[in-house]
Amino acid sequence: MRMKEAVVTRFQALCRERGIKYNELATLSGVTPSTVYSMMDERRKDISVVTVKKLCDGLDISIPEFFNCACFEELEQEIY
Repeated sequence: MRMKEAVVTRFQALCRERGIKYNELATLSGVTPSTVYSMMDERRKDISVVTVKKLCDGLDISIPEFFNCACFEELEQEIY
C-alpha cells in the first residue's frame, strides 16, 4: 500500500467508526468539502501534511494517534 492510499483508508475508517460523512468531516476540520473529496480521489497522488493535520484536528485526534494504525506498518517504497 502507498502512503496516500493508507491515509485515505485511515480517514475512511475513522469516518465510518464515527458515523460522519465527508461533508461533515470538512466542516469539523475547517476545510472545504472539495478538499476532502479531492483527497479521496484515486487519481490524485499526493496529500498535504497540513490537510492531514486539519482533518485530525477536526476528528479530535493527534497525529501520532492517526498514524498508529496497521495500514501504515507495511508501506511500499515510493522512490523510483
